[in-house]
Amino acid sequence: MNPLSAVYGGVARLGRSWYASHPQAVRRLDRPVISVGNLVVGGSGKTPVVAYIARLLRQHGHVPSILTRGYGRRRVHDGVVVVSDGERVRAGLDESGDEPLMLAKQLTGVPVLVSPDRYLAGRLAERHFACTVHLLDDGFQHLQLARETNLLIVEPSDLDAEVLPAGPLREPIDAGRMADAVLVAGSSDEAARVGSRLGLSMAFRLTRRYGVVTPLDGRAAIAAPGSGMRIVALAAVARPERFFSALRAQGWMVVREMAFHDHHHFTARDLEAVQRAVQDTNADFVVTTWKDAVRIGPRPRWAALDMEVDIDPPAAFADWLLTRIAAERGPRPS
Repeated sequence: MNPLSAVYGGVARLGRSWYASHPQAVRRLDRPVISVGNLVVGGSGKTPVVAYIARLLRQHGHVPSILTRGYGRRRVHDGVVVVSDGERVRAGLDESGDEPLMLAKQLTGVPVLVSPDRYLAGRLAERHFACTVHLLDDGFQHLQLARETNLLIVEPSDLDAEVLPAGPLREPIDAGRMADAVLVAGSSDEAARVGSRLGLSMAFRLTRRYGVVTPLDGRAAIAAPGSGMRIVALAAVARPERFFSALRAQGWMVVREMAFHDHHHFTARDLEAVQRAVQDTNADFVVTTWKDAVRIGPRPRWAALDMEVDIDPPAAFADWLLTRIAAERGPRPS
């Protein structure tokens, strides 16, 4: 093992050990907390999973909040930023960060709150928005806040990865044993294999589903895939190759791929470069992700590709999660 990776992994283990031996340092909200996290640096689909679970909870009578730190925001406040009160968006990109703002625009009836102190954000959600359950976005390593349910997103390749800086793992793979269930981006057999490796009896399959391409300026939908329309594909996410592959799999003619680093704030020069690519390739449209779209804003002849996730089997997952919430903090809401 890389010596620096050994040090990094040791520090991560010490952090978990310290909180385990100092329970008084862990704060607890009045309502149950569901943490959605992962072990690796970069995108693993946490935000779409949070959106999926938020909708599931709403369907079963809950009022969920989303608690997040708002990574990449330009204006950081000591208190809590209410990105959405569940009815309307109340903060902009600079105060929110791209993923919280995207969630706020996608979800109704779900308050979205940003703060480095997610206990404080949760207390506000309970007192002002009557939230019955909290979703802790990217919370597996946020040990300061107690949670009833730890959901861990894992790729099968994570099992053989190394800890930073030699690999992408934030902490050793055996930390996954602290989860209550694992969501595996892979086949049913791979989900079972990952669950077995981590010693977890609850393993669900996570699948990504790509939908329609929607213009950012609110105009009518563009032509269907396979129509011969030429597009420039633009992504500033952790794994842009997935986005590019999804477009091609749908039948779009991708004439140029343009990738920026995750959470990139686009400048006027960046957008000019994209426009030059459109002209050079005689492209009809620029297609990007919704996460990028909230940073770019409405622009003519730009569109975003819808992407959601499914957790399979859905009925088993819903029953397991709702039963845990009811068992820990009382009956489900009527």
